[in-house]
Amino acid sequence: MKIQGSVALVTGANRGLGAAFVSALLAAGADKVYAAAREPSTVTETGVVPVRLDVTRLDQIEDLASELGDVNLLINNAGIGGSGAVLDPASIDLLRQQFETNAVGLLRMTQLFAPILARSNSSAVINVISALSWATLPGVTGSYSASKAAAWALSNAMRQELKVQGTEVLSLHVAFMDTGYGPWSAGTQEVSR
Repeated sequence: MKIQGSVALVTGANRGLGAAFVSALLAAGADKVYAAAREPSTVTETGVVPVRLDVTRLDQIEDLASELGDVNLLINNAGIGGSGAVLDPASIDLLRQQFETNAVGLLRMTQLFAPILARSNSSAVINVISALSWATLPGVTGSYSASKAAAWALSNAMRQELKVQGTEVLSLHVAFMDTGYGPWSAGTQEVSR
């Protein structure tokens, strides 16, 4: 798929990799870039269309899908991190948040935008996952790795199912990076939703 002339929707677009995607899309000649964030006012890039989106809110995903009928490139970038011992009983709440954002949110976005992507002669989904979908490191909660492994498995299933309609699916396994809270080192800060 060519970026030039595309209409892209980037989730978690207000900082870190999401903001970098937005800038790169504009530089590559995308016709329109929807920059999704829970607070659209936090999107600072000029030349984009900020939109409200929390990927854990089905109603907001449904609203966007009904409003943005011209999208042909979906970048599922929103996600949350976190750290702690996976055997700590408190890790269950974090696990639920991570799965709801990192796996369920990614799936809901793709489910609701798949019919829109099908209308285009050239469409794609990029799922930002993590190198930690393959491993768990000391100090990084196993629930994060589990949520990203689930996202990877979902991405592989999407690739097979969306091939029929001609939509490409790419899984981007990112290693440690600056997310806007400083270098990500499995801290307890939320990355982006």
